[in-house]
Amino acid sequence: MAGSGTFAEIIGGDVFNYYSDGQWNKSSSGKFVPIINPTSRKIHFKVQACTQEEVNKAIESAKVAQKLWAKTPLWKRAELLHKAAAILKEHKAPIAECLVKEIAKPAKDAVTEVVRSGDLVSYCAEEGVRFLGEGKFLVSDSFPGNERTKYCLTSKIPLGVVLAIPPFNYPVNLAVSKIAPALISGNSIVLKPPTQGAVAALHMVHCFHLAGFPKGLISCVTGKGSEIGDFLTMHPDVSCISFTGGDTGIAISKKSAMIPLQMELGGKDACIVLEDADLDLVAANIVKGGFSYSGQRCTAVKVALVMKSVADTLVKKINDKVIKLTVGPPEDDCDITPVVTESSANFIEELVMDAKKKGATFCQEYKREGNLIWPLLMDNVRPDMRIAREEPFGPVLPVIRINSVEEGILHCNASNFGLQGCVFTKDINKAILVSDAMETGTVQINSAPARGPDHFPFQGLKESGIGSQGITNSINMMTKVKTTIINLPTPSYTMG
Repeated sequence: MAGSGTFAEIIGGDVFNYYSDGQWNKSSSGKFVPIINPTSRKIHFKVQACTQEEVNKAIESAKVAQKLWAKTPLWKRAELLHKAAAILKEHKAPIAECLVKEIAKPAKDAVTEVVRSGDLVSYCAEEGVRFLGEGKFLVSDSFPGNERTKYCLTSKIPLGVVLAIPPFNYPVNLAVSKIAPALISGNSIVLKPPTQGAVAALHMVHCFHLAGFPKGLISCVTGKGSEIGDFLTMHPDVSCISFTGGDTGIAISKKSAMIPLQMELGGKDACIVLEDADLDLVAANIVKGGFSYSGQRCTAVKVALVMKSVADTLVKKINDKVIKLTVGPPEDDCDITPVVTESSANFIEELVMDAKKKGATFCQEYKREGNLIWPLLMDNVRPDMRIAREEPFGPVLPVIRINSVEEGILHCNASNFGLQGCVFTKDINKAILVSDAMETGTVQINSAPARGPDHFPFQGLKESGIGSQGITNSINMMTKVKTTIINLPTPSYTMG
């Protein structure tokens, strides 16, 4: 499939090549990294295991290409991004097929991810032209004690080489959310895709290649994190790192140089349900928020904090929907598909068993086959259970019954994470008060957490990250302010 037609050049034998200096290359290491299909649990794809020397060359090419790219007119950069977006959408089928095989994303969601990615690239081109096309003008006599003897002009200039590290769950969308802002801003990009999702990312990069970007401007290096991870993130020629993922981000932030960092590191997104909430709306949102893509989303509902007076009714409504979720392979567009790796499934099971041992009520029987875990709603969960605090990244949802809204806020804020949260109530005043009290980057009122639309600001507090995403915020982070000051001669006479 993936080695045929337009994409034939990106594979050599049965190993996908990496992309550097405008061409597809085999690694001199002679090694590959296997990609395990989560459904079959067998090797499905292989990608090159790049060496540190090859990473060095990719960064060197990126550095050289960036200098010329920064001088390319803004409208030309935008034109190439629009072209890449169109090609990406044209090739949605083969890229989506990779997502199905690599990360067990249901087929319809896989296609949606690619189309959304194309839309993001196009929007970024437009927004970049507007945002970067404006400078700022200041005059000196606006500050006390100064005459009008200086004009100050500011503009935004690129940083240099941007390192982009997206996660497995959205390997295309979260790659382009880093690539497009970097490119429109005049930076070059080095992409290190996740192992699961690497082939989809390589196909996506090929769409940029087909659009005709200058050689060296975009690189995509694959390989083992242990071999090239630290080498990339600590490289002296990397000017900015945009990372989405887990704990690794904390390690990166400790080791990286004094450069801008944009990091989103997961969450324990809490849903607080007040007594006056529309319970049908809550149930629909909790099921969608908690179980879509098998709960493998940073913005999934990870814990429901429900007022005791409505808990029985709400748990029943949620349960009625959970039992209707289809479970099986992603090719069949099932609602619940296998989680990405066996170790992920084992971790989810640990949390589930801990809750069972400590007396949580299971609304369904726990069931697992390989990486496939059936959806599980757990009631009467207590704060001392691991599932109440830790992020399972799977189709399991704990419900904690609360006596007051303050108790819900306390539980939410006790978390090390602070990505998103949500509150359900018909009282807008209460909603705003709860929103203000929740220590999270975003609070959704009467809807489940979600990252999109992709131009909205997206950020986390505490261990959920640093910096803010969203198209304009990303462009801002990947540029710096350049100031030019025109010193005017002191007038020797008064005009007029």
